[in-house]
Amino acid sequence: MVYRRTERTKRHAQTKEEAFVRAAHALVAQEGFAGAKVAAVAGACGVSAGSLYSYFGSRDELLAQVFRRAAGRELDAVRAAVDAAPGDPEARLRAFADTFTGRALRGRRLAWSLLFEPVSPVVERERLVYRREYAQLCEGVIRDGVAAGRFARQNAAVAAGAVIGAISEALVGRLSPEVAQKTEVPDARLVAEIRDFCLRALGRAPS
Repeated sequence: MVYRRTERTKRHAQTKEEAFVRAAHALVAQEGFAGAKVAAVAGACGVSAGSLYSYFGSRDELLAQVFRRAAGRELDAVRAAVDAAPGDPEARLRAFADTFTGRALRGRRLAWSLLFEPVSPVVERERLVYRREYAQLCEGVIRDGVAAGRFARQNAAVAAGAVIGAISEALVGRLSPEVAQKTEVPDARLVAEIRDFCLRALGRAPS
């Protein structure tokens, strides 16, 4: 009986934790990390603010888990697109850039929060982990392209970091909730422009 009671307690705790993470994720997607305050998260779950601390040591701990989940989904989507692309390094680079950029534009507020919003050091450490993951994925594509003679000879690790930085910087103005949206370049064209820039930067004229 003790074992069953312990298992029920464990399942209950997991259910409560999941509810807090889901509520916090929804708030981040709407208002950013700044909007995912303890009172708001607890209110969305219909419980007192203090109860959240029975499951998470701090607000930062909760938000770090939200970041891992949200960023992990985005990374998985980009990786799947690269894996599904033809073996041609250029096609894989296109898949990387198009998927990263396209998903960011479809989920602007969440993308801004994951990429640019000022966050606590705890969450920032998670951000750096995922930036390295993206860079490593891109580095593999570039290295294959250099080896195949499709991209200019270059340091693949340095080039990958530059590609990630270029994509991110090109998205800042479009994603920022503080800047008026500009419509001179439609989203589809922006995706193409960013992709073509990356191909040119790697030493290959886009077709």
